Amino acid sequence: MKTTHVYSMLALAAGAMALSQSANAQDVVYSDETVSVTEFTCNPKTQYNTNWRDNWFIQIGAGINQPFVERSMGSKNHYHTVDRSLMTTTYNFGFGRWFSPYLGVRINALGGVLHSDTPANDNEYGWVTANHVNLNAELMWDMFNSLGGVNPNRVFSIIPFVGIGGDYVWHMRDGEGGIPDAINVYNKSGARKTSSWTLPVTAGLQFRFRLCKYVDFFAEARASFYGDNWNNVAFGDAIESNVAVLGGFNFNIGGRKFEGYNECANLAQIASLNNEVNALRGQVLAANQAIAGLEAQLPCPEPTKVVTKNCVNAPLMTTVRFSIDSAVISPEEEVNVYNMAEWLKANPKEVVTVVGYADKDTGTAEYNLQLSKERAEAVVNQLVEKYGIAKDRLTVKYDGSDVQPYTTNDWNRIVIFTQPE
Repeated sequence: MKTTHVYSMLALAAGAMALSQSANAQDVVYSDETVSVTEFTCNPKTQYNTNWRDNWFIQIGAGINQPFVERSMGSKNHYHTVDRSLMTTTYNFGFGRWFSPYLGVRINALGGVLHSDTPANDNEYGWVTANHVNLNAELMWDMFNSLGGVNPNRVFSIIPFVGIGGDYVWHMRDGEGGIPDAINVYNKSGARKTSSWTLPVTAGLQFRFRLCKYVDFFAEARASFYGDNWNNVAFGDAIESNVAVLGGFNFNIGGRKFEGYNECANLAQIASLNNEVNALRGQVLAANQAIAGLEAQLPCPEPTKVVTKNCVNAPLMTTVRFSIDSAVISPEEEVNVYNMAEWLKANPKEVVTVVGYADKDTGTAEYNLQLSKERAEAVVNQLVEKYGIAKDRLTVKYDGSDVQPYTTNDWNRIVIFTQPE
């Protein structure tokens, strides 16, 4: 989880706790001390993350490769040579994923036909032809994103890579000149080997040109390094290699998507949340003081009852208001039904009259009488069905719009609880 999100959640949680505590303000003592959630050390560097489904790519290409083995590597009595006739076509397929704007991995395969030469004597070549496939797991580094800043729209990038994998050469066959028996590699049965497995190490550079969000052109130079028996000829230098130059296309599945965030960039937002929390605490403190003042004016001293035996036939404090032309209890008013249910449970011998009213400014007297009845019955039904209050403790009464308890008409869309005489 991002650090900024943690602090934002802490700020909101503190505000939520302050508001929830206001419901029991008479039991809580608040102070006017402010809280601070902004004093922390942030990381000024932009961080990046990505969904695991994003930033995959497929690579397809082709080029040429040149093996450097016994003669071409340079051996005793021979000079280093590069013979164009040894260059052959190689084909490339790979897939991988960028885990960040800086690092990625790929599985890369190359294959084709190889030509190499091995000296039969000081003046002749010994030609070898073979089929070849190479499979590598490679780590890629986007040098420009690392050194020049992340830019998903950068046209040109240089990407060094290193890897390790497996190489299989098979169907080796001699050409002109042949291979001297003394330097061949043989299997346990004494037959000359015509295939080999080796574990090469690979390194190279890829030059990537962005064509669009989904397609790049690349040119790549790479070299793989093998032990002396790569071509089943043990002679000369201990290290052999195969150098390839490739070109092709990268297809970016879904494009490149990296979401960046900076912890320090959100300090102003966190400070604003901090101020909101402190403002809420101040409001809760003021509400607590107001409630204490109202409690001091209540005619009934016992806090668990708004109306007691000394307040017979007086309206209880809890009421349920309704929207115009409606007998549906809104979620905001359900808490008042709940409070009455709790009071009745705490006072099992008490009975209550539920009186419904309607606003005289809307509807006829007959319509309002029916509407006030439905409002009273809706409250009674919820007390009985939802909160388990015995129905014989509740009496339904409805006065329509003939009686208006309040001078403000829209307040008369209401149900009032009273105690019978």
